[in-house]
Amino acid sequence: MKKSFYVDETYNGMRIDRWIRKKFGNLPQGFIEKNLRNGKIKINNKKIKSSYKLKKKQEVDFFNFNFKISENNKKTKFEPSKSIIKSNEDLIIDNNDNFIVINKKSGTAVQGGTKSRKNLIDIFSKSIYFKDTKPYSVHRLDKDTSGVFIIAKNRETAQLLTSLFRLRKVHKTYISICHGEIAKSSGEWNSELIRYENNKSVKENARTLYKVLDKNSNCSLVEMKPITGRKHQLRKQLFEIGHPIYGDKKYNFEKYNKGINKNLMLHAFQIRFMIKEKKFTYSALLPEYFKKLLKVKKLKFLNY
Repeated sequence: MKKSFYVDETYNGMRIDRWIRKKFGNLPQGFIEKNLRNGKIKINNKKIKSSYKLKKKQEVDFFNFNFKISENNKKTKFEPSKSIIKSNEDLIIDNNDNFIVINKKSGTAVQGGTKSRKNLIDIFSKSIYFKDTKPYSVHRLDKDTSGVFIIAKNRETAQLLTSLFRLRKVHKTYISICHGEIAKSSGEWNSELIRYENNKSVKENARTLYKVLDKNSNCSLVEMKPITGRKHQLRKQLFEIGHPIYGDKKYNFEKYNKGINKNLMLHAFQIRFMIKEKKFTYSALLPEYFKKLLKVKKLKFLNY
């Protein structure tokens, strides 16, 4: 049995796996991947990968696809308590008719998954700030990364902001404390990062501008402005040059594992963009644990 659906302009440029979850519920990634591999989901009668980016008005065909599984997955949706909702509302930096900006806590995922039930989208779907609408995710921020994060309030704004991120018209600045003394005071990291998709390695070019704000023989405080937006880009690049981030349990060396910090010392400090010739700039204060490590390591950061 074949069912076909058209992609409306709201989802132009969205990955096929994300579009499926948006349309049919929080389906497991493994389930989506399996159906893509088996040819049960096609475009123009051709198999596609989960990373395939859709175009508006495209027709997506489903063959003998079990849509009912989405009903089962609704049971796993995170139901936040009033205290969790309130604690996240307290993190709001700005609130307007089209989006909110928050200083995201480390340890909270943006969207729910098999390993992360607690997530911002489910939390703010119950918030008074989204009483007559629903939250839309427009960019990514790792679960363990803190800092500036935007959530749209309507499809039009979500589409606009997603496009700005995709076109690299949103400028982000990150602050990190990493192991060891970075030799050069500033420059650009231009590297080929490897990620795995269906057990196949995929190379992606990654570019980041960086500036060392302070350092000593044990550690460095570095400001980073990513030009590209690869998954775990900053964490991978610092690891590659031999200076992994404090608290990074994935990209680290064995010699740094002893007494590893509980929190990842990576903070999305600032975000800048423009809409209809109006400039928007948002900055997020450093978490207390970040400030504490700065003092312990005798590093100076004038902006916190």
